[in-house]
Amino acid sequence: MIVLGLILLGLAALSFALALVNLSILRATPAHAPKGDVRVSILIPARNEAKNIGPALDAALASVGVPVEILVMDDGSTDATPEIVRHYAARDERVRLLTAPPLAEGWTGKVHACHHLSEAATGTHFLFVDADVRLGPHAASRLAGHAQETHASLVSAVPRQIMRTLGELLTVPTINLLLLGYLPMGFMRLSRDPGLGAACGQLMLVEREAYRAIGGHAAIRTRIHDGIQLARLFRRKGFMTDLVPGDHLASCRMYTRFDEAWNGFAKNAHEGMATPVALPIWTMLLLGGHVLPFALLPFAPTFPIVAAALLSLATRTLVTVATRENPWSIPLHPFTMLVGLAIQWSVLLRIGTTRRAGWKGRLYPVGVKS
Repeated sequence: MIVLGLILLGLAALSFALALVNLSILRATPAHAPKGDVRVSILIPARNEAKNIGPALDAALASVGVPVEILVMDDGSTDATPEIVRHYAARDERVRLLTAPPLAEGWTGKVHACHHLSEAATGTHFLFVDADVRLGPHAASRLAGHAQETHASLVSAVPRQIMRTLGELLTVPTINLLLLGYLPMGFMRLSRDPGLGAACGQLMLVEREAYRAIGGHAAIRTRIHDGIQLARLFRRKGFMTDLVPGDHLASCRMYTRFDEAWNGFAKNAHEGMATPVALPIWTMLLLGGHVLPFALLPFAPTFPIVAAALLSLATRTLVTVATRENPWSIPLHPFTMLVGLAIQWSVLLRIGTTRRAGWKGRLYPVGVKS
């Protein structure tokens, strides 16, 4: 048991150390204003987003520091989404409503919508934003300024995640824990290695010419997780990508129910962790570093296991405070990690509804790749 405890302690310490270093790097990232003739096209794919699109447009229209245009792609909505956008467009010429053509064979829905948005955009930079994201006033200008200053062709950030229900708290906190606790940010900023590419599709800015040089969303037409796939593609083509703190740039409430959250994370799993090679490794890291210490604590409260549990909670606390997430994620931390692994394994083993992935009512076979 001592040996097992030391192994768990080592796994927990690894995550804690990476989170500490990553947060130091991110918090030291200076803000830069864009220079020269910069214009940001804010691009929003929207399918049945009547509840979200108005607040999303209000937030985007409040952008300062850089000229913006706002393009909304109505992708077959059956609710009031297009009517709401038309109302905004009639009041402000910066807003344009576009209608997506029928989904072409071999494309996934959101990627298809983003591709057509990019074809209509006229800015020097394209800011892809989900309809449930609320941009802060300086988000567009600071992302564009950072891209210019660092020569990064893609800059992304995780918006502040709003979580109010138990179902959200058991799923959503995994995003920042994985990024901050396991992605080596220092190496990411020094290397163009595609394996270090990471981005959040909720909030992702690209430089127009580099985006077109790599083939844009058309190059990942069969994929669902455009954040990961675009970041890796940019790097494979020799362009740099970067991540910046997003809690002051934007906010997002992704889901309101547990089933929504489960299905939402499942749709991206097969393009991330849920592969036969990656998932056993991730299971060892997450189960060993963040679940087993708490499971074993009542039966073997040895120093290594107690220390591993405390370091795991310390990691979760660091991430929660730094990203301004709901503090209830801290005591629920081991359960959140367990649910996250359950989602990944259900996808890998093709259990239940996770046999198929999708976006906004469209389903695609899990595991289909270009």
